[in-house]
Amino acid sequence: MTRSALPSPPIRPLAIVSAMHQELAALLARGHQADFERQTHAGRDFWVGTLSGRSVVLVLCGIGKVAAAITATLLAERFGVGALVFTGVAGGLGADVKVGDLVLADDLLQHDMDASPLFPRFEVPLTGRSRFPADAALTQALAQACTAALARREPYGPAAAALGVTRPALHRGLIISGDRFVSAAAECQALCETLPEALAVEMEGAALAQACHDLGLPFAVLRIISDRADDSASVDFIRFIDEVAAQASAAIIEGWLSAG
Repeated sequence: MTRSALPSPPIRPLAIVSAMHQELAALLARGHQADFERQTHAGRDFWVGTLSGRSVVLVLCGIGKVAAAITATLLAERFGVGALVFTGVAGGLGADVKVGDLVLADDLLQHDMDASPLFPRFEVPLTGRSRFPADAALTQALAQACTAALARREPYGPAAAALGVTRPALHRGLIISGDRFVSAAAECQALCETLPEALAVEMEGAALAQACHDLGLPFAVLRIISDRADDSASVDFIRFIDEVAAQASAAIIEGWLSAG
């Protein structure tokens, strides 16, 4: 008698988390509205369906570290996702990181975490760590999708040039997060001096990384640089999101899903 083959485990959906509603709208526009079912939990709309032939859950994160941690937990516990990709914009910190560049996180750190003298500055209490690494394989797959997108003649379309975006590049390394929109040159300089490895600063990624670490959930964080995190940080921010960042993020995610 031949033993019956065990059934294959169900394929777990991929979570794609957007920081801004324009990014979520751009992703939904690349699919078919009929392919998505909206489910509302904890004040968030989760769009469950398929994109580029892959099972996905799309959601708007909300702004700040608490919003990021709650969103990651819901995706893992309620929707059983197998991996999570977070996209959004960030302020550039690295000397060669310019507006329009892409930054993929290898590690993430909360720059406003400080329980000293009980624990070293930046260390998350009772974890023994300050940095949380992104999933290497997932990040590498996204890096390939980013490289393919940047190889196009006009990677972000004609609108980008009008906003001063020319020849965008891809960077990988440390992204830092905190519950503060960094928009002053003095604060930007202080962060650069304290954390010279930091490439970009934003408000969600490191908290999401900590939650995913606790949940055992592979994740990656992709940011598009919208400003230099200094006194010009608010210039054309919404226009940049609408005309460049949202469309670029959606194209990269679609390319990554199609390649997988």
